[in-house]
Amino acid sequence: MSETKSTNDTLALKEDIIRAIKNVYDPEIPVDVYELGLIYEINILPVNNVEIVMTLTSPNCPVADSLPTEVEMNVKAVKGVNDVSIELTFDPPFATDMMSEAAKLELGFM
Repeated sequence: MSETKSTNDTLALKEDIIRAIKNVYDPEIPVDVYELGLIYEINILPVNNVEIVMTLTSPNCPVADSLPTEVEMNVKAVKGVNDVSIELTFDPPFATDMMSEAAKLELGFM
């Protein structure tokens, strides 16, 4: 039973983390970074430390310094999160097919 509770707690925390990430927008695109497909992984480790692997729309993105920091701050604000680390990667590089259906619709790709 405690494993089920632990799994449910982890899933609930992950949902809260995703909601927090959805409050972060690329300033040049009116879609949040989660729906854009910029978040590759969300890993919840022991004691609720969170590792996030993410990318940017391009390596020369003008918000390369601030966007990952904004994701980190929003996730740190989630109740129950202990610490957050962000790994920025460009492998694989961002492509429009990574966007959610909602993001593609919003940006006119459908």
